Amino acid sequence: MRLLIKGGRVLDPANSIDKVMDVLCEDGKIKAVADNIDEPADEVVDAAGKWVAPGLIDLHVHLREPGYERKETIASGSRAAACGGVTTICAMPNTNPVTDNEIIVEYIKMKAEKEAVVNVLPIGAITKGQKGEELADIGRMAKAGACAISEDGGSVANAGLMKTALRYARMFDMPVFDHCEDNTLSGKGVMNAGDRASLLGLKGISNDSEEVIVSRDMILADSVGAPIHLCHISTRGSVELIRQAKERGVKVTAEVTPHHFALCDEDITDYNADYKMNPPLRSREDLEAVRQALKDNILEVIATDHAPHHIDEKNCEFEKAANGIVGLETSLSLAITELVEGGILTPYELIEKMSTNPARILKKDNIGNLSVGSDADITVIDPDREYTVEKNKLHSKGKNTPFAGRKVKGIAACTIVGGKIVAEYGELK
Repeated sequence: MRLLIKGGRVLDPANSIDKVMDVLCEDGKIKAVADNIDEPADEVVDAAGKWVAPGLIDLHVHLREPGYERKETIASGSRAAACGGVTTICAMPNTNPVTDNEIIVEYIKMKAEKEAVVNVLPIGAITKGQKGEELADIGRMAKAGACAISEDGGSVANAGLMKTALRYARMFDMPVFDHCEDNTLSGKGVMNAGDRASLLGLKGISNDSEEVIVSRDMILADSVGAPIHLCHISTRGSVELIRQAKERGVKVTAEVTPHHFALCDEDITDYNADYKMNPPLRSREDLEAVRQALKDNILEVIATDHAPHHIDEKNCEFEKAANGIVGLETSLSLAITELVEGGILTPYELIEKMSTNPARILKKDNIGNLSVGSDADITVIDPDREYTVEKNKLHSKGKNTPFAGRKVKGIAACTIVGGKIVAEYGELK
């Protein structure tokens, strides 16, 4: 099978390419990237006026399977990813049972091989049952194919245990994806602590609940010489801590979600639980800080924290509603609308943060680039297509998005996985 992509603006930061070129794929691999490729192909994609990028990679996705299939499945989540231009997704371990052993890792890989339309990489838990008491078998999960370890949904409260986990992760050459939250500080809060929380009569979550763990875990990682990746950074204080740590040479990377660079707590005008997430939407000052941090490359990854929920878990009182929103199908459009159109990132820089850098963190040299011989995972992007986000058109089982009704610009015109077109303009092929 030969697929030829003609005349698109090739954005490949891994190879320092930003130029109108052609891309030829053969048998699931990149065959050539050059000017005016004139070779026969089984299928030709006209990419004139579009961007041609290595397939987008999302480091932070909740697929819910096994155990919570009414919220999402590996099959439905992968289809949502494809429609959003994402070709590789990393599945968080807070499933039921928790992904804390090689059997669950192998199960997810098997299900993905049979049912997914994009690449699915399982993430293992740091502790058994995510209870924070005893380390999971990190070595066996690594051997089974876990791409990272994480306690996402909460932090490992015991600093000694977290330090040991970082030491083991370094031993097995696995990244640690760190959810930074001190539960004794966030308590029973449901939104950002501030004037809007007071106005709505809701209990707030202070910025220091994130910043305390950001600081602690960077110190721990540095003490054992291990890299650490900080998830869904949301506060100005966290950004400054990360900036200072990078200056000291700490091996830290960090991500921000589209909802944290597109919304703030001022956008919560009523008790719509689609605006409830963890970490919460912060102040406008925090929003501007994470945007600037993206520009300065202090935050070098955009990830969705895609968190689908059943309608019953969101269609209730704000205090009782589940945390999280879906994001796989809107992340690219929001990034183009808010960051590229907003003059914060160039198209080249955006692809770095949504593909090249995630691949580097995962230490995967077969994705996140358009090098000859790499997997033919490619996202062709129409940066000018405008559309309105509609819940009933989302392919995820979860419809919990605060962006419903928002007009956005930019869409995945064509999502290619292993040299095969799997989605076009938000619809499965």
